[in-house]
Amino acid sequence: MDTLRDLVALAVYAPSSHNTQPWRFRLASPSIELRADRTRALPVNDPFDRELVISCGAALMALRVAAAAKGLSADVRLLPDTTDHDVLARVVVGRGAVEPGLADLAPHLLARRTYRKAFDPQAVPDETMAALGAAAALEGGDLRVLDGDQRKLAGELVAEGDHHLWNDPRWRRELAMWMHPRRDGDGLAVPALAAPVAQAVVRTFDMGDGLAAKDQQLLLGSPSLTVLATEEDDPRAWLHAGQALQRALLEGCRRGLQASYLNQPIEVPALRQRLREALGTPGHPQVLLRWGHPAGPVAPTPRRPVDAVIDVAEA
Repeated sequence: MDTLRDLVALAVYAPSSHNTQPWRFRLASPSIELRADRTRALPVNDPFDRELVISCGAALMALRVAAAAKGLSADVRLLPDTTDHDVLARVVVGRGAVEPGLADLAPHLLARRTYRKAFDPQAVPDETMAALGAAAALEGGDLRVLDGDQRKLAGELVAEGDHHLWNDPRWRRELAMWMHPRRDGDGLAVPALAAPVAQAVVRTFDMGDGLAAKDQQLLLGSPSLTVLATEEDDPRAWLHAGQALQRALLEGCRRGLQASYLNQPIEVPALRQRLREALGTPGHPQVLLRWGHPAGPVAPTPRRPVDAVIDVAEA
């Protein structure tokens, strides 16, 4: 059981929307059951739990990487329980062959960051982006680099998305609810003394104009911009998207890159459709990512204690 706990202790470093960490892990040796924690859902920002499931898929990928680093196999079955939709995956550890190529990503589970600042201006080589695309493809994701008119349109859609979301008082209240002091271990970390003021400002004021300009500038100034898409748009596809996202992020970190998200166009249905049309593919956009070399260090995002997300099955 200690080995399973050690794997979960690394899996929880996966990224999640608003850093909600919307997962639970039920241990029943030799298996780990990954469950959606819908008490941590974002009903305004993510009404269908699409981003929640993607976040859990990223944690599943991290679990697989952690197992491979220990020389253990991870036999994964997605959506194994047709009567309990919170069970997203069941992983049997230690059976079969170790997945090739995953152990090398393990050192980067803790080094990966969501880098929200402007990147260093140095270019990202095409072969590096091709490697990230190949990593995502191994998990059923289609990671497409945006260039030219697609990049310009993405910037416009991000700005429109900021205006749309910030204009919604319900969305602002939900965002404010997840602005926590770092010691809380989850959410969007803000200094403890400033948290009440920051929450009040976010709840009260529509800051869409200023953030639209800032986010558009960040996007256009990023060395590389990608959209991660999947063929389908259902919970199984979202789990694949999360695994593809995490594998690409770890591969990018291995090559000196970090990334951050500008998902506003994907969170607004009409804008998501326009982005999909711009890609010229029948795939469904799931994540909009900017990539580059970090210009400086950034503190890790806080995490809850691992025991807070673990349930142990009764013997």
